[in-house]
Amino acid sequence: MSSSASELLSAELAEARRLLSVDPSRAEAAARDILREQPEEPEARLILASALRRKGALISAASILETLAQTQSHLPPVHYELGLVLSALGDNKGATTSLRYAVDLDPNFAAAWHALGDQYTRMRSKVGANKAYSEYFNVAVGDDRLRDAMAAIHDNRLDEAEGILKAFLEEKPDNVTAIKMLAEIAQKTHRMLQAEALFKRCIDLAPDFAAARQRYAILLLTQNKPAEAIDQVDELLKLEPDDPYHRNLKAAAYIRMSAFEDAAAEYEIMLKASPNQPGAWMAYGHALKAMGRREQCIAAYRRTISLLPGLGDAYWSLANLKTYRFTEAEVAAMREQLMRADLKGENKGFFHFALAKALEDEGRFEEAFDHYRRGNDFIRTKVTYDPEEMSAQVRRAKALFTRPFFAQRKGQGAAAPDPIFIVGLPRSGSTLIEQILASHSAIEGTTELRAIPYLAGRLGGKKKPEDPLIHYPEILGTLDAANLQGLGEEYLWRARQHRILGRPFFIDKMPNNFAHVGLIHLILPNAKIIDVRRHPLACCLSNFKQHFGNGQQFSYSLPDIGRYYFDYVELMAHYDDVLPGRVHRVIYEQLVEQPEQEVRRVLEYLGLPFEDACLRFHENDRVVRSASAEQVRQPLNSDGFDQWRNFEPWLGSLKSALGFVLDAYPDVPKFYGRVTTAPGFSQTIGEGDQKWSVKAVAARTGARPAVTP
Repeated sequence: MSSSASELLSAELAEARRLLSVDPSRAEAAARDILREQPEEPEARLILASALRRKGALISAASILETLAQTQSHLPPVHYELGLVLSALGDNKGATTSLRYAVDLDPNFAAAWHALGDQYTRMRSKVGANKAYSEYFNVAVGDDRLRDAMAAIHDNRLDEAEGILKAFLEEKPDNVTAIKMLAEIAQKTHRMLQAEALFKRCIDLAPDFAAARQRYAILLLTQNKPAEAIDQVDELLKLEPDDPYHRNLKAAAYIRMSAFEDAAAEYEIMLKASPNQPGAWMAYGHALKAMGRREQCIAAYRRTISLLPGLGDAYWSLANLKTYRFTEAEVAAMREQLMRADLKGENKGFFHFALAKALEDEGRFEEAFDHYRRGNDFIRTKVTYDPEEMSAQVRRAKALFTRPFFAQRKGQGAAAPDPIFIVGLPRSGSTLIEQILASHSAIEGTTELRAIPYLAGRLGGKKKPEDPLIHYPEILGTLDAANLQGLGEEYLWRARQHRILGRPFFIDKMPNNFAHVGLIHLILPNAKIIDVRRHPLACCLSNFKQHFGNGQQFSYSLPDIGRYYFDYVELMAHYDDVLPGRVHRVIYEQLVEQPEQEVRRVLEYLGLPFEDACLRFHENDRVVRSASAEQVRQPLNSDGFDQWRNFEPWLGSLKSALGFVLDAYPDVPKFYGRVTTAPGFSQTIGEGDQKWSVKAVAARTGARPAVTP
């Protein structure tokens, strides 16, 4: 090649490289022009592959890069690009191998180290991600002080790292790397508002700083600001339109907003470009389930299994449809997976739950119960739950929330009557009541909103005996009218993003809000509260058979579940006494047997006229997110009333834990004084027709009585 031809080629390649970041289509055209003259030019082929990747043509890009990786194996950018493409295609192993090869060839390849860190993050390898990101900072950060700060962060010496960064920023206040690191420290130390401000400053100074913008978007989502998170993801997609992680993050934000159609659309875009991502297929299946698209949902879960047969969560997702029946081949596959020695605890738990459901459907109840028990045992080891904490919370709530306490605060709080709270235990029929009421023209069903638990948590954590601070719920006694009104208005503001139909009333179906009825009454005195109650053995066993994603840590032991149910009944009985008529109770079995009568009673409590659509609730195609999504799309039936009897031989510990609450159902038992049964534990006993001996009360918890009746 002549020198003039060589100079022309260099100029054409430089222009094609420049176009990559601003216009991938023009970069593709420029690379193809070069390749028409010189079909084997390696850099032009690399630019072409990079342009195709940026446009989403991943298969074509991979084909070019795999050939280049053989013929130009000495070029780190080839392996880097191939790693990015394979990651987008869902080939985690191949992506990791290619990116590691790139950094082995060039240990100073900062972008490859960062991509490798991202890849390990997707694979949930915290050790690998930390090492890769640490190498990235060593290469990318030129200042020794920032390297020292990064090392301190890596060693969890956060105060030291913060001191280094603040001193550095006094000299260089606009250094975005230091600002991002400081934001991450603020986030790690739970100073979320400060972290938000620092991330925002980062992207204001450097709009193309994708790593900072991504962390900012994640922080916004964790702070329950999904709309703001989507704004940031949209900017990321302008910078990196083919990154599946950004699409996944945007879909997660839409799900947080209950915008499942939008979430499904994002998953469809992502899976079209990257079809081999089992996690994305499963998340897509969850969105389809919420929308009632059952067959597509099943297909998505099955695609997940085909890509990753050892993912127990995918089998459990099928079982969790409640109406799905496993094939013989699927049952055999689950048994085979459970034989694996390398199957991890939680994943093993998922397989036990799913196989138990399959065996229950076959009528093999003893074997099914054994798998339910084993699944619960695996999960119970992964959670931290002390049943005494709930019992203590009930005692403290009863001591604080008296008739005089509420009388002194009458008329305070936010006056809006909009919210309808549905409370109780999970698996009690609350989703059915929600679906019935959401079929009324004046009521919008939203989801299990997190706002009340968030406000309670912000007011004060769990009280420790040695802690002199005032905690929740006692701190409510210190709040004046302005603060109570402010909390009510904040709740309404947080709920607003979930109200998309503009109806006068909306439902918050977080069942565990029964623990916060006192708070709800104080900050939203005109809100309605519906307590849905189901037969104790049916409800508790249904919780035992359910693997919850999070938040129901009491549900993995029959004695724990029974004690939790007991505490719930006691607390709600207290509110019946101190706030008579404030809470409307629905007995699930009565609702199923006399639906029109019970629905009319609920609507009368709400002050709304009866509508026939409430009895045709199964025709409502609204989004439903709970485990009962498929069940509430069917007409009422009593099939589930006595299913617990199939497992009755193994429910002795549950019956003991429930005590006289079980005997009293559906009536509310009377709760009187407390009796100490062991150091640090006390329990209420009944009186009259519901009298329960101290010995029996102690037996339900395994405690030895300290006194006798």
